[in-house]
Amino acid sequence: MAKTKTQSKTGTKSQSAQTPEELYTLAATSVDQLDYAQALVHATSLLQAVDPDLACQKSTTPVPLALPALILLGEISIELGNDAEARGYFLLAIAGDPEGNLPDEAGGGAEKFLWLAQLSEDGGFDSVRWFEKGVAVMKRQIGELEKSKSAASEETLALLEEKRARVANALCSVAEIYMTDLSWEEDAEQRCESLITEALIFAPDSPGVLQTLASIRLSQVKVEEARSALRRSMAVWQDLDPDDDLVPDFPTRVSLARLLMEAELEDEAMVVLERLALEDDQSVEACYLGGWCLYLMAEKRDQAGHNGNNTGLDEVGSTRQASWKWLQNTIKLYDSQHYEDERIRQHTEELLESMQKEPGFTPPEDGADETEEWLDDEDSGDEDMADS
Repeated sequence: MAKTKTQSKTGTKSQSAQTPEELYTLAATSVDQLDYAQALVHATSLLQAVDPDLACQKSTTPVPLALPALILLGEISIELGNDAEARGYFLLAIAGDPEGNLPDEAGGGAEKFLWLAQLSEDGGFDSVRWFEKGVAVMKRQIGELEKSKSAASEETLALLEEKRARVANALCSVAEIYMTDLSWEEDAEQRCESLITEALIFAPDSPGVLQTLASIRLSQVKVEEARSALRRSMAVWQDLDPDDDLVPDFPTRVSLARLLMEAELEDEAMVVLERLALEDDQSVEACYLGGWCLYLMAEKRDQAGHNGNNTGLDEVGSTRQASWKWLQNTIKLYDSQHYEDERIRQHTEELLESMQKEPGFTPPEDGADETEEWLDDEDSGDEDMADS
């Protein structure tokens, strides 16, 4: 009789023979490789190995060793679009570490609270409650790190900086809730002011925090203060390479472009949007905002010309043509990706229709749908932006 195989075809141990450490490594590696289905298999096996009673629902209180598996399963579930399952895993993790006292690497800390704040079905006060819980945990951790700051290693100092930034971001998230879901609260403006003040103490140069400050100032119609904050936000990363860690992620910069447009800083918005389009020429939202921004720039220049300022008709016309290219490309991207935000398509069509009615405007020829055709040095009408 042949010997029983103890290895799979790929040369790895069968999952039943693998240690929890090996299963965790396999799951984490699969996550890094964006193979979330395989990551789920490994993480599920990990939970079964360390806490079989919890895995088969005989228990609702995890053993401490199960917490890393629960956090991992929650994050994998989010990537797979299973938010309800993710909430369940994070709630189980909280049952095992209700105050976030365990170390981060042991599945403790603030992570589970912050995730539940973002995944809350009720939003509003429920999200605020979870954010505040996570912030309290991180503040406690910061206090512990600061006690040993004089003898701290570079790694510890980096961790301290990271936690400060995360506290600031969480505070900004709460402020954004008070600007939206809880804007009807009598103390909403006061809460926003308190939250952004504290966030700036923790991370005074964070682009995201400065954007939140600008958003609050715009809601207060303090436009010049908002513009100052937005320019400071851009200055942090504008001259850095795209892969620099200080460059905000894509969605944050899309939000920045919207705020710049709201603050009537269209030239600066186009700097951001042209860079976004070069990084991802398939982004519907970035393309749409670029077309809209150019439309606004053309309208301003046209109005300036009517008011006697030295704005040539050629400049107005070229800016409108550039806007037309971006907006037409938005329609193509929208249709090819079956994009779901109908408001973007509706507004795009309204802008195109409005340009068609402008006296003397001639749309550019069809076919300008490739990046090198619709994103060119003259789109913004500003040579300095082309150099950026």
